[in-house]
Amino acid sequence: MILGAITPKNQKDLRSSLHPNTLQPILDMGIDVIFESGLGKGIDVDDSVFSQMGAKPVSRESCISTADILMSSSPVSDDEISSMKDQSIFLGLMEPFANRSQFSAFQQNNISAISMEFIPRITRAQKMDVLSSQSNLAGYVSVIESAKVLKSALPMMMTAAGTLKPASVFVIGVGVAGLQAIATAKRLGAKVEAFDTRPVVEEQVKSLGAKFVKLDLGNTGQTDQGYANELSEEQIKLQKELQSEVCARSDIVITTAQLFGKPAPKLVDENTIKKMRPGSVIFDMAVESGGNVEGSALDEITDIHGVKVIGLSNLPSLVADHASFALSNNFINFITDFYDKEDKLMKLDLDDEVIKSALLVHDGQVLNGAFK
Repeated sequence: MILGAITPKNQKDLRSSLHPNTLQPILDMGIDVIFESGLGKGIDVDDSVFSQMGAKPVSRESCISTADILMSSSPVSDDEISSMKDQSIFLGLMEPFANRSQFSAFQQNNISAISMEFIPRITRAQKMDVLSSQSNLAGYVSVIESAKVLKSALPMMMTAAGTLKPASVFVIGVGVAGLQAIATAKRLGAKVEAFDTRPVVEEQVKSLGAKFVKLDLGNTGQTDQGYANELSEEQIKLQKELQSEVCARSDIVITTAQLFGKPAPKLVDENTIKKMRPGSVIFDMAVESGGNVEGSALDEITDIHGVKVIGLSNLPSLVADHASFALSNNFINFITDFYDKEDKLMKLDLDDEVIKSALLVHDGQVLNGAFK
């Protein structure tokens, strides 16, 4: 079996779907590995590093047409899908709701497509969970980048010139990204508060040394995958009103609320921003899906009433080496779980819980009803 890895088309995405520190288990299984030349450029890894381990650099076209399993950290074009080997497998981040034409391309060319975004949140699949591994790093980045823009230090400092008060950080949304943002801000010495529509996460917030802000929004809860339920318009309006006072006393506000396949909810409006002190910072982690903050702009730092609103994209790419290590591990863990060493191929058991969730196209059929 030939495993191929290609670079993302988005030049802002510096991640590599293969990392030298994760490659050996695949090679030890007897799998041939090829990769697009320059794959590791974004993490300062030369082709020769992969080659010395036993992987082979090839052109992008050759990698796509030769691989039995093609790994990618971003979607591939319809033309590239048509050049893939018959009955091969695409394994990667498909961004399925934004790239619907790819389903017809996979279907017509008899390619199986596995979306790593659809890995279920079950214990067995945690090692394959791309969304969690990348969100974790994005949460870290959100604090570091906010600290760069804020014109004061985060920790309390007792100096001969006087005592410097710690910065106040408010994290809205306590998923994987939010928890890491809390942990990072606490490690840097900030005073941290957090809110989530799921009361069940209060203990997690407190365990990190932060204060959980209680806002009564009525019945909220979470999905069976552990994500927050989508709020009604009335609940979102109420959330804006109740959290505005917390935002007003915060030096940094980090918003993390995203809805898979839907625009992000607007949680911080202009009225709230007006209440915040000039020089304070809002980091909108959901800017790529529409944004949580009114006025946030993709890949820009916008000044709104003296408040700096940060809307950076591709956050894991700002720590591309660790992001690539985690991403590569996610991919390789998936392959090792479903690779048959005797037959030397990937076996896609349609009754398996992970396969049932993540396999979106197979045997010329679109399996997920949301994309038919």
